[in-house]
Amino acid sequence: MVKAIQTDQAPQAIGPYSQAIDLGDLVFVSGQIPMIPETGEIAEGIEEQTTQVMKNIGAVLEEANLSFTNVVKFTIYITNMDDFATINEAYAKFLTEPYPARATVEVSRLPKDVSIEMDVIAKR
Repeated sequence: MVKAIQTDQAPQAIGPYSQAIDLGDLVFVSGQIPMIPETGEIAEGIEEQTTQVMKNIGAVLEEANLSFTNVVKFTIYITNMDDFATINEAYAKFLTEPYPARATVEVSRLPKDVSIEMDVIAKR
């Protein structure tokens, strides 16, 4: 059974999609941008943006009764590959081994002109 996951602790969807879809054993978290849910403002700087994205993903996972230890796959979209090392450093603070699989892709533009967006797949 498909169940939508929704929390006020992460930015609301800015289009016709759910924050996450729960399929029972798998949860697919939609792309999260570095929007601060309480204010609607975008975090400044790539380290802060990465941290805010991870907080937003964490909030959605928590609503699904999961955590980062359940994440099996990250996809990271960035607008500047020169930010890769800074992103890795901020991202790693939220994870423990064994680390999830991951892909990082440089893109020309992201919603609201942010520098980073991430989506994840988690397993119960």
